[in-house]
Amino acid sequence: MRQFSIVTRINIALACIVTLAIGTMLASYWLSDKTDSDAHAVNVAGSLRMQSYRLAWLTLQQDEVKLEQAREQFSRSWQHPVFKRFLHNDKIVQQFDAAQQHWQLIDPLLQQTPLDMPQLERQLQQQIQLLEELVFYIQQDAEYKVRSFRTLQLVALLATVLLSAIVIYWLKVMVQQPLEDLTKGARQVAMGDFTHRVSVANNDELGALAHSFNKMSDSIAYMYGNLEKRVEEQTEALQHTNTTLRFLYNTAQRISEHAPEYVNFNQIVAELKTVVKVDDLELCLFTEEGDKPYMQVLPGDSSDDPCAQENCGDCLSVPQLAGCNSNSYNYLLHRDKKKYGVLVARIAQEQQLVRWQQKLLASVADQLALALSLKSEEEQVRRLALMQERTVIARELHDSLAQALSYLKIQVTRLNKATQKDDKDTIVDVSAELKQGLDAAYRQLRELLTTFRLKVDGAGLYSALQASVKQLSEQSGMQIKLDYQLTNIPLAPHEEIHLLQIIREASQNAVHHSAGSEIVISLQQQKGESIVLAIEDNGVGIPQSAEKLNHYGLAIMQERSKHLGGTIDIRRRSQGGTGVYFNFSPEYLQHKQRA
Repeated sequence: MRQFSIVTRINIALACIVTLAIGTMLASYWLSDKTDSDAHAVNVAGSLRMQSYRLAWLTLQQDEVKLEQAREQFSRSWQHPVFKRFLHNDKIVQQFDAAQQHWQLIDPLLQQTPLDMPQLERQLQQQIQLLEELVFYIQQDAEYKVRSFRTLQLVALLATVLLSAIVIYWLKVMVQQPLEDLTKGARQVAMGDFTHRVSVANNDELGALAHSFNKMSDSIAYMYGNLEKRVEEQTEALQHTNTTLRFLYNTAQRISEHAPEYVNFNQIVAELKTVVKVDDLELCLFTEEGDKPYMQVLPGDSSDDPCAQENCGDCLSVPQLAGCNSNSYNYLLHRDKKKYGVLVARIAQEQQLVRWQQKLLASVADQLALALSLKSEEEQVRRLALMQERTVIARELHDSLAQALSYLKIQVTRLNKATQKDDKDTIVDVSAELKQGLDAAYRQLRELLTTFRLKVDGAGLYSALQASVKQLSEQSGMQIKLDYQLTNIPLAPHEEIHLLQIIREASQNAVHHSAGSEIVISLQQQKGESIVLAIEDNGVGIPQSAEKLNHYGLAIMQERSKHLGGTIDIRRRSQGGTGVYFNFSPEYLQHKQRA
């Protein structure tokens, strides 16, 4: 059953206090009003005694006028309205009637002639006695009223104090203590203690507030617990995502740094098993035409061959994310319409891979396909480079040693014919030609070997040029100066190789044929456009028929210049010596101009 509300109770308590105060004031006013004319009544009753003596005295004086006036005044005093206030007091009414009746006995005595003084005196004494008793009774009534007024004030005071104490106690029990409990509960909740409960059994606003507070604490505790659980789940998910991203980053880094060897796939699959939380993972690699894996990668030391047993070559012909069996998922390793293998994830019959696991496996499959594609492209580039190098070697041998050997073969034929004819002059001439040809062929062979051994390592073109200049300086004794101004220019690897070979070939020609003491090599960019190479010496200068002297070296430089798409000019310098001038536009400038 619902009780009155706290506001209603407080209003009732205040109404009781106000009612008590108003009642006390009204009763006090009523009592004070009743005692308002008591003093006047005492005075009027007392004046009757004096008037009795005065009438007796005036009777003795025989003053009829004054006596008549005194009689009228005495009669008015007996009829004074103040005595009507005591009609409720039977004792005063009886005493008043007795005194009035006794006066009626005295009044005839006053009218007798002659006066019977002894009897009149006795009657007057009795009349005075009756009036004094009347005054006494009126005084007692007034005192009774005063005592009643005091009693009323005292009772009102006690009632007010008692009612105030009851209200204060009720407020303490019904309001203060529940509020303290609620305040304590609020502090506990503020400190994170959601298990605290407020025990307020009242069926009022504070009871409803306590009940709501407890429900709120339960709700907050439930929400806080769920929030902590969600935070833990999100933290675990973020940690797993971080692990996944780190794994993908490391895998991508391995692929970007170098094409992974087959042994790296074991490590990738082992790490993937931990990240994707699938125990049975298998990587099967196929050749482009094969239907059986040439390599299988299993996490751990398992020697089973499930892929071959289940003929997973068929998995290469089914769509991605489809299972070869009901409890396996296969992810094809394909790139540019070329299939490299399949990544198989096997799970229990009643289980299923979630979305993030499928995405991760698909991403890893794409990265492994990229790694295998890069490895295939790298091998193809190596094959192409090897074929190109072999072509260059064949061309260089054809332009140098092959022609020299053909020339020597012709001279041998001449020598055979001269020997048959015993032509000594021809034999001597051919012998000299053979010696000169063999020396030239040997020199060309050494130059070819030197050229083929040329390389630009990780230090760049400038470091390779410094090494070549130092080597030529030590071998020839000539002073070779290098002015390199391309430190801020990006050159492609083949551009660096061709520039190095042109510089080396031109420097060797200067060493062998210039008969000079100094070589200046200058390499710089001309006004942000083409690159200009100049190799100048202070020797005798190139002759008009230079091709006959060093056909091999000039051909090498002409061939290199064509590969770079530039122009080469070899001429005699006006101040003496020979100059080799070459300019070309590097690839980065060509791309910049096209953009």
